[in-house]
Amino acid sequence: MKRLFDLCVSVVVVAAILSWLLPVLALLVWLDSGGPVLFIQERVGKAGRSFRCFKLRSMVVNAVADRQPMTAGDSRITKLGGWLRHTHLDELPQFFNVLIGSMSLVGPRPYMLSDRRAFGQLVPDEAKRYCVRPGITGVAQAKGLHGGLCDPETIRERYYWDNWYVDHAGFLLDLRVLGRTFLRLLPRLHRKAQRHASAVAAPDPIPVLPLKERNAPVRG
Repeated sequence: MKRLFDLCVSVVVVAAILSWLLPVLALLVWLDSGGPVLFIQERVGKAGRSFRCFKLRSMVVNAVADRQPMTAGDSRITKLGGWLRHTHLDELPQFFNVLIGSMSLVGPRPYMLSDRRAFGQLVPDEAKRYCVRPGITGVAQAKGLHGGLCDPETIRERYYWDNWYVDHAGFLLDLRVLGRTFLRLLPRLHRKAQRHASAVAAPDPIPVLPLKERNAPVRG
């Protein structure tokens, strides 16, 4: 069911949205900084196998892109690239990764090979997240743990939620993660939903990590 859902959604998105939006964004990238419009990078996928992950290029062409992750105020980010990253439009080509089966709509975000080596030293059982296909979004991202947040505490929390997803993966959870991600992409709707949830004291369908566990090692 998960693979069928991935295929149906990605076909619709590619046909209805990317067919016209990607050429427009590609032209803007080329006008902004020249060079290739796509950034194709080796990432770690299911079972630890590497795959080619597609993104719109948001940085100037540089020799350390595969070793040095983006940081806050990174001078390599182009003017347009900052906007693409903020809106997550740079990740739209990953719907093609979903089509060919190297990614899913929902799953742990795929890391660079160098990031896997570095992050693996901070957490135990770091390979558990590779039991499933990586995703365009995941539980950690739905909770706001994305972007240039790479301090040890955030990395541990990301791995905690990645492992939690592996243990609880299911179609309904995927729908909840997609819904939460959509709200985060629409700040006005997200704030409205938060106010409504507080007013009715509705339980969060994706549980909150207890504060005392945020600094604890990731559990397998």
